[in-house]
Amino acid sequence: MLGLILLVQTLHVVIGGPPTSPEYLPVRAAEMEGYFTREGLSVDVHSTRAESGAAEALAQGQADIAATSFEAMLRFGQRPGGPTAKLIFGLTAAPPVALLVHASHAERIRSPRDLAGTRIGLTSTGAPEQAWLMAILARAHVNPAQVDLRSFGARGVAAALDAEEIHAGFVPEPAATQLVGDGRARLLVGLTSPRAVAEAVGGPTVNAGVFVRADRRPGDRELSAFLRAVLAAERLLATEPAAALAARWPQPVVGVGDVFERRLETTRSIYLRDGWVSTDAVLHTVEIVRAHLPLPSTVRVPPPQQLLFLEPLKHAR
Repeated sequence: MLGLILLVQTLHVVIGGPPTSPEYLPVRAAEMEGYFTREGLSVDVHSTRAESGAAEALAQGQADIAATSFEAMLRFGQRPGGPTAKLIFGLTAAPPVALLVHASHAERIRSPRDLAGTRIGLTSTGAPEQAWLMAILARAHVNPAQVDLRSFGARGVAAALDAEEIHAGFVPEPAATQLVGDGRARLLVGLTSPRAVAEAVGGPTVNAGVFVRADRRPGDRELSAFLRAVLAAERLLATEPAAALAARWPQPVVGVGDVFERRLETTRSIYLRDGWVSTDAVLHTVEIVRAHLPLPSTVRVPPPQQLLFLEPLKHAR
């Protein structure tokens, strides 16, 4: 009977970024595995090319739920005088990348404190992970003006590090693990678990999450059902062999070759436990975002507790 009641309204969900992104995989997995249907929900999932697009879709009323980054929601999901976007579920603490140093420089560069005067590679200037790099440098008391940041694209940063075009690089998984495993690079800072992120930046954070608008959110019972499906998907990702998932999921999600399997094996630990986000994590993340690039003057950031709506999650666990 519950399923029949919940099926009355279709939930329109927008996910930011490419289908291969591990940060939003639990939401995609919940759809692909039929977990939303099992919870009695009708869910229509769409993707946007960038996380900013998902934040804007929620702000413009084109989506009931958005899975995107906290920074994107702050910058693009808030309208002057408009309703506040509420975080209902935390997915990850930071982008799943690792700060690596080329093996030939490993003796000289032993920690982030040694990065002054070096060339550091990123996928692109302004990429989501840049805010986290700035936080790592700040914690190490390295002024951003003391490093030379260079952009190489998602695949290019690993190649640039391997070719010694840069001293260090923020390399996505699974390329980071492969470079370290082959002895071509050494790990300085890894961001592939909430605990590692907290140690790297000095406190709890949230990066990817699930958001609703305060003024037109779905009912609490629907949101709890939605989040139960996402939690079930996270449990699946933690235990199911990657090869089995790759065999039954569509090509846009798994990509080509064994990349999906290697990516999943290196990112299983990135998810926040039970989707829970504290006010301290919100406050710290706002500070990291602002320190990286000031928010527009038109954006008013409410107190941390007003950015969270965790009641549906409490009833979903």
